[in-house]
Amino acid sequence: MEAKSEVIQRLEAKADRAFPNVLAARDLSARTLEQLRELLRGQDPEDASIVVFGSFARGEYTPGSDIDWTLLVDGRADRGHFDKAVAITRILDEAKFQPPSPFGVFDNVSFSHPLLHLIGGHDDTNRNTTQRILLLLESIAIGQREALDRVVDLVLHRYVSDDRGLLFSKRSRLVPRVLLNDIIRYWRTITVDFVNKQGFKGGWALRNVKLRMSRKLLFASGMLACFSLELFGKGEVWRGEGGVDPARVVRYLRERLRLSPLEQMCEVLLRPTISVETAQKVMASYDAFMGIVADEDKRRHLSELPFEAFNQDALWREATSSTYTFQEGLDQVFFLEDEEIAGLVRQFGVF
Repeated sequence: MEAKSEVIQRLEAKADRAFPNVLAARDLSARTLEQLRELLRGQDPEDASIVVFGSFARGEYTPGSDIDWTLLVDGRADRGHFDKAVAITRILDEAKFQPPSPFGVFDNVSFSHPLLHLIGGHDDTNRNTTQRILLLLESIAIGQREALDRVVDLVLHRYVSDDRGLLFSKRSRLVPRVLLNDIIRYWRTITVDFVNKQGFKGGWALRNVKLRMSRKLLFASGMLACFSLELFGKGEVWRGEGGVDPARVVRYLRERLRLSPLEQMCEVLLRPTISVETAQKVMASYDAFMGIVADEDKRRHLSELPFEAFNQDALWREATSSTYTFQEGLDQVFFLEDEEIAGLVRQFGVF
């Protein structure tokens, strides 16, 4: 994770404005990554990676953010894995890092088998689907990355190799539809699960704004990754003698997924079809959102805001105004200004 992002800087030039809150979060994320690597040095077993998710992995870490992490094991279960997880928890607690959200989907130890072998079917629970999609869209290894890289590559191979419509299709457009459908399923799952969380005391306002901003951006970036073979890979050779080569597709998707969700969005906003006004709407509203969650007082205010006070609260109105502007910008990107993207959404994103 680099503190400075070339693609975000290019978008600042196109939009003719700075995005200070976005850049401040990237800088804090990069500095915190180095701190974590020093703290947790030697804590990851040979067959595992310490993997973090959420705002930290997206490069959107702020002082009030928690650290969502798991010890991802790509091997046989061993008592030592749980001992390491206990040690990691203690180290993070002693360093005063915010503990993971109680609504998180990862335990302290996770195993690769269900993520890889339970794609679809009755045993692929909402939790398993969410874990798998988050590994693809927002994860980063603190120390050893071999286990994480191996699991991500194997999962992508499952999506691509099992997608016969992709590998043997005679259609000109190449979109990994099985992967896209699972990303769509993930998005629909978390929007429905959000309603279930309304019964928990406190935090509704902040969760609502995050759902409409950072969670929505994550979904949009997943769609764009699936569309990337068409949008950015036209110069690549995808087909071999027997049809589309799955290994080439997996390598390309893996590189696209190394970009943060915001960087993926910025690359699309830099397309000549996307107007300056739309780029400003998307990024300025997201920068405003980052400014709110980075402000300790504002973050606490939204976390503690009673449901009955929403309509009278100035900060709530400010935050939701940004969500509406963000949605207007996404509408322009996905449906109106870029006919290639709109065509992909019509063909693959609905039916």
